[in-house]
Amino acid sequence: MPRRSILLFAGACIAIAVALAIITVVVVSGRAPTSDGDAVTSTGQPLVGGDFKLVNQDGQPVDQTMLNGKWSLVFFGFTYCPEFCPTTLAELGAVQQRLGDKADNLQIVFVSIDPERDTPQALKDYLSSDGFPKGTIGLTGTPEQVATAAKAYRAFYQKVGEGEGYTMNHSLTVYLMGPDGKFRTAVAYGMGPDKTTKIIEQAMARGYQRPHNPFAG
Repeated sequence: MPRRSILLFAGACIAIAVALAIITVVVVSGRAPTSDGDAVTSTGQPLVGGDFKLVNQDGQPVDQTMLNGKWSLVFFGFTYCPEFCPTTLAELGAVQQRLGDKADNLQIVFVSIDPERDTPQALKDYLSSDGFPKGTIGLTGTPEQVATAAKAYRAFYQKVGEGEGYTMNHSLTVYLMGPDGKFRTAVAYGMGPDKTTKIIEQAMARGYQRPHNPFAG
């Protein structure tokens, strides 16, 4: 093999190895390396959740302490979402019914990633729709406040298009937070009410004990 081909092949191998190493760091520690040389530390728990300041559907200011004392399902979406958000909320409504009395200790929190359109009143009207979970708390805020909350939960979103017809791309994960406000587990989109209910009941049975992470170092 010519020397140039060998060098190109070796360079490609190195690039792939570096990419795999970065992906491993993100998956294991829940945090990507930062440009300022921040050290990546594995604590054994994903770095999900944190401080935020938003307003609820009644226009009242809230922060991360609203999660204390109850189990919480936190979901990022927007009221103009054509499919994923209403489907997720409908499934969570079914989960709420399956939990029975246990649902009294569970709150569902819908955080808008479209503050331009999702005013507190818009959230209130949207979340009152039939089939959605009863008592769902809607949160919105300034674009900066929403960005801070999304970053804390590692939730991706992006505006697509211009004018009145724009839409939002966003991640679909639902985050289960414990009564201490700490992350317990994630519920994937489309998992279904039965599996989701089982995951929540198992977490509740463990109480404040967070699940073991085999990658903890």
